[in-house]
Amino acid sequence: MIKNIKYLAILAVGLVACEPEFDNPIDESGVFTSGEANFSNFVALGNSLTAGFADGALYITGQENSFPNILSQQFALAGGGEFTQPLMADNAGGFSNDPVRFPTRFVLAFDAQGNPGPARFTGAAPTTDFTNNLGSSFNNMGVPGAKSYHLAAPGYGNAAGVAAGLANPYYARFASSATSTVIGDAVAQSPTFFSLWIGNNDILSYATSGGVGEDHNVTGNLDPSTYGSNDITNNNVFASVYNDLLAALTSNGAGGVVLNLPDVTSLPFFTTVPNNALVLDATQAASLTGFFQAVVGIVTAQIAGTGAPLAQAQAIASQYAITFNAGPNRFLIKTEVTPTNPLGFRQMTEEELLVLTIDQAALAQGYGSVVLTPEVLQVLGILQAGGMPTAEQGALVIAAISAIDDQDALDSDELTAIETARTSFNATIAGLAAANGIAFYDVASDLSQAANGGIPFNGGIITSDFVTGGGFSLDGVHPTPRAHALVTNGILDAIQETYGAQLPRVDPGDFGTVTLSNEVN
Repeated sequence: MIKNIKYLAILAVGLVACEPEFDNPIDESGVFTSGEANFSNFVALGNSLTAGFADGALYITGQENSFPNILSQQFALAGGGEFTQPLMADNAGGFSNDPVRFPTRFVLAFDAQGNPGPARFTGAAPTTDFTNNLGSSFNNMGVPGAKSYHLAAPGYGNAAGVAAGLANPYYARFASSATSTVIGDAVAQSPTFFSLWIGNNDILSYATSGGVGEDHNVTGNLDPSTYGSNDITNNNVFASVYNDLLAALTSNGAGGVVLNLPDVTSLPFFTTVPNNALVLDATQAASLTGFFQAVVGIVTAQIAGTGAPLAQAQAIASQYAITFNAGPNRFLIKTEVTPTNPLGFRQMTEEELLVLTIDQAALAQGYGSVVLTPEVLQVLGILQAGGMPTAEQGALVIAAISAIDDQDALDSDELTAIETARTSFNATIAGLAAANGIAFYDVASDLSQAANGGIPFNGGIITSDFVTGGGFSLDGVHPTPRAHALVTNGILDAIQETYGAQLPRVDPGDFGTVTLSNEVN
């Protein structure tokens, strides 16, 4: 059965990245003020969002367009000092000594049919060696991949532990020692002002894995040293770690700004491939509906054959009587095999999501519905003729069902776990910001607006649409330079409200989105 998978077209026109230019040029001194803040030594702490990671990699242009770097240039107008970053060695991204786990960046490429899409940059090999420690601390302490508790973990920057997954290669490049901590290195710089945006990865890795990790709000595990890479951090662990981070950063009287966590499921990584992209014509819909009627009969016979009452067997089997219509239909996903769902699948609900990395070619061949082979069609012919297939033939029909695997989708329970954790984390962030008298930026609201209608700016609108929206890079998760400019303005608003600082905003239209390249195979 041929399935016609239709997705939103990706438009490449007008998306060439540009170098940033700042509006409100300064011609006179003394126009802008820091208010009660002291920007002379600004240190930014966080993960990939702080580092400038984009398009699936960390590279120089992304770092130069990170919100801390843009922010520091505005701070410089009111006493801000030099802002340094641990720049990568090139714009290819990735590491020369581990290109498999840390490959080059994505760029927008075109296939033989002229269809645009993200592909790994092949124009140059990565030249950054993570064992080459830069021998200095930097103002931008963003570490891609870091979770909240990693910032306080000794040895997180030990290059010798990277291969075993015990350390982070990005931090290894600028850790002060093999046993240092990110927070320790940040505090050692005696910041007068800081930003802290951390906690996304405590949820995001679970989400992007399709929820295959553990939710430690369910397990109750309070020992983050035992957590897997795709686990959700326990709410109490996050609160304790976050409190300690803020206590350390404010210990010398520094001011600062903290950012909360956006709804990760509104990112293009989860919203680009629709769960109702099984598009059928009337004949195909009727055939697929008939297939599942056959499944009902086979399952009824199987259960009744175990000695169960016929009515019970029919009731259990009836859940597989899925009907399909001409037009879009929702895919099937795997669920736990139970006595009441012996086949372990069901149709997706409206709110459930597919991940961007799902094999879309497989979807077109029946993944998420049914993969029909000549042998299966032969059995269906027997059923249509009123015959009774053998047990082996019935098993062939059941095996043809190809429900989507857990790692390729987020079901309703997983979505609930994600949102429960995020709500708790955000309450912690807002509460501790208020308790410490520091600025708080509700970036979650802005990014929610981007996903629900868009954010206007001088010259256009920023949305969360993949590629065309201008807000997210080609990995579907990390911001573009334009979105970093948006975040910068939100931070400046929060700083003005808390500290009375008067600083110019930047024009998001002066910043680029995704990179076009025809050098990718």
